[in-house]
Amino acid sequence: MQNVTFYFDVSCPFCWQTSRWMKEVEQVRDVAVDWVPMSLAVLNDGRDLPADYMKMMEANWGPARVFAKVKAEAPEKIDELYTVMGEMVHPGGEGGKQGYGAYDEVIAAALEKVGLPANYAEVANTEDADDLLRGFHARAMEAVGDDVGTPVVQLGDTAFFGPVITRVPRGEEAGELFDASVKLASFPYFFELKRSRTEGPQVQES
Repeated sequence: MQNVTFYFDVSCPFCWQTSRWMKEVEQVRDVAVDWVPMSLAVLNDGRDLPADYMKMMEANWGPARVFAKVKAEAPEKIDELYTVMGEMVHPGGEGGKQGYGAYDEVIAAALEKVGLPANYAEVANTEDADDLLRGFHARAMEAVGDDVGTPVVQLGDTAFFGPVITRVPRGEEAGELFDASVKLASFPYFFELKRSRTEGPQVQES
């Protein structure tokens, strides 16, 4: 069995595409995936960025804090919650919100749908879960380095930013991409491949 640690931020559409690929991989390969929150809001905290982007980062604190609390207290629900909230944010069109508290309704609806207590949402607009969130985020950065975004995927002992994909491969094609990723991760001197993107995430209903 291949152990995979998948560090995610629910707000990121590229992360969402990669996560749906990993859900496909679970169907065709012998893998054990540990879903762990990280945070673009933490990553960009204190950086000098455009005002509109910073407003999006303000909004992103809420869901990330909730995921940190759920991961700590009800980890068996983290995968389901990511899927449910991610479907609302991405194919459901609820992403790209701006300002603190912007995702409060999304958070409440997702918690209810997966059967988690509504009081998990209370941490979204406080700093009560920030130490937890920063701790999970630090694990991702320690694994991959700090010159990255989301997702971070750790394959055994090696972590990468990505793979960054715009479309979700299905079935055996998903397995083949996973096999290739594991193979690259087996070379300790391999670090990156990159090319300019020519399309954005092609998000579809699950």
